[in-house]
Amino acid sequence: MAEKTADLTLTGGPMRFEVALGSGHSIVFDDGEGDTGVRPAELVVAALAGCTAVDVVDILKKRRTEPTALDMVITAQRADGTPRRLVKVHLAYRITGGGVERDHALRAIELAVTKYCSVRDSLDPELPVTWSLELLPG
Repeated sequence: MAEKTADLTLTGGPMRFEVALGSGHSIVFDDGEGDTGVRPAELVVAALAGCTAVDVVDILKKRRTEPTALDMVITAQRADGTPRRLVKVHLAYRITGGGVERDHALRAIELAVTKYCSVRDSLDPELPVTWSLELLPG
């Protein structure tokens, strides 16, 4: 089993943190009051988007229909009460590539979200994650 590591440090302010990741990268986040970094829930949504995007491109590459571009707009809703957990996420993919067929792109997205993305599997299984696709010619 692979182990992931991170070191978190409270830095410069009452709610500003830096996380040094095992990959050598770091992220600064806060609670939104100081506006010195991203919010923890934003990191979760970004991780979900990044994870599925990597999987979608990988799946399409294996079909020999690598996209020339992939953009995504992520919309997430949070609960009003405490905890303000995620209650719904929508991933709107925009994929560019002349050889990419719509059915194949939709299948790649479905597999990424429902089967391959480890971030998705780490979230509440009841969390609705929906997706849409805009396919542009290359």
